[in-house]
Amino acid sequence: MARKKKAEPERDDIAPGLVVKTKKRLVVASGSSHSILARQVADELGTELAPTEHRVFASGEVLTRFQRSVRGCDIFLIQSFGPPVNEWMMELLIMLDAAKRASAKRITVVAPYYPYSRQDKKGRGREPISARLVADLFKTAGADRVMSVDLHAAQIQGFFDGPVDHLFAKPVLLDHFERTLSVEDRANLTVVSPDTGRVRVADTWSDSLGAPLAIIHKRRDPNVANQVTVNDIVGHVEGRVCLLVDDMIDTGGTIVKAAQALKANGAEKVIVAATHAIFSDPAVDRLQDFSIDEVVVTDTLPLPPQKHFPGLTILPIAPLLARAIREVFEDGSVTSMFDGAA
Repeated sequence: MARKKKAEPERDDIAPGLVVKTKKRLVVASGSSHSILARQVADELGTELAPTEHRVFASGEVLTRFQRSVRGCDIFLIQSFGPPVNEWMMELLIMLDAAKRASAKRITVVAPYYPYSRQDKKGRGREPISARLVADLFKTAGADRVMSVDLHAAQIQGFFDGPVDHLFAKPVLLDHFERTLSVEDRANLTVVSPDTGRVRVADTWSDSLGAPLAIIHKRRDPNVANQVTVNDIVGHVEGRVCLLVDDMIDTGGTIVKAAQALKANGAEKVIVAATHAIFSDPAVDRLQDFSIDEVVVTDTLPLPPQKHFPGLTILPIAPLLARAIREVFEDGSVTSMFDGAA
C-alpha cells in the first residue's frame, strides 16, 4: 500500500495544509432600523439583502429568522441605532444569535452609529461605562467583528474583544465642500472645533482644507443633560467663513451655542458639518437659528421627512460602507481607504 505524501507548503512562510473547493460567500443582512441604507449598501456591492423575517409578538418580544441558509458565509449585519435605540439593540442581538446558531462562518456588526458611544468613561462615581457594555453584548451574542463610522471616542475600539473597523465620514463630507464652496469662501475659510474634545479631528480638517483652526471652549453641567455654556473662542473668526465640524448632532444645543458665539464674534457665515444626525427634539427648530447658514450631515441614521428643513444637506454613506465591507471580505486594507489613519 502506497504511503500518503505529506502536504507541502507552497512557500516557506505558509504552513502545510489542504486546499478545499469551498469558496467564501458574502451575505448582507439588515435589521429594521435603517433598511434603506442597508439596501443601498447591498446595491453598491452588487448583491441583495438576505431574506429575513422580523416579527414582534403581542408581548413585545422580538423574533428574527434568516429565511435562507447562511451556513459558512461571511455575514454583515447592518443596524443603525437611532430612536428607539434599545429596541434596535435587542433586535440586533437576536439576529446575531440567529446567525451564530445558523453556522455563519464570520459575523460582522455594521453599526454606522455606535449606540451609547457618549458613555465611554466614568465622569462621576457610580456611573456605568455603557459603551463597553454594548461591546460585550455584541461579543457574547456572536459578533466576530465590528464596523462603525466616527466613534465618539476612539478608545471604544478597545472595548470589543476582536477587530474593530473605525471608518471616517470625513472623505464624504470633504468631497462635498470641495465641490460646493466658492473660491472666495475657500480663501476665507476657518475650521472650528465646537469643543476641546474634537480638536484633533478639526485639526485634520484644517490640514486637508488648508484653513486655519479655531477652538470653542465650553463648559457642561454634569448634573444637567444637554446644557452647554460657551465661554471663549480661541482663534480668529471675524469676517471668516466658519466650518463647524462635529461627530454628531443630538438636540443641537452645543452646535447652536457655538454658531451664535461665532456670529457674535464677527463670523460672516457658519456652516455645520456632522456625521450622525440624531436630531432629538428640539434639534430641528434649533438648527434653523439665524446663526447657522447651512447644515451638512450623512445618512448613518434615518431622518424622516418631518426632520428635514431648508439648509439641510444629507450625504450618502452607503458607498463608504460598501467599500469597507468589500475590503474586509476580500482580506484587503481598510486603513488604505483613509491614507493610513484608520
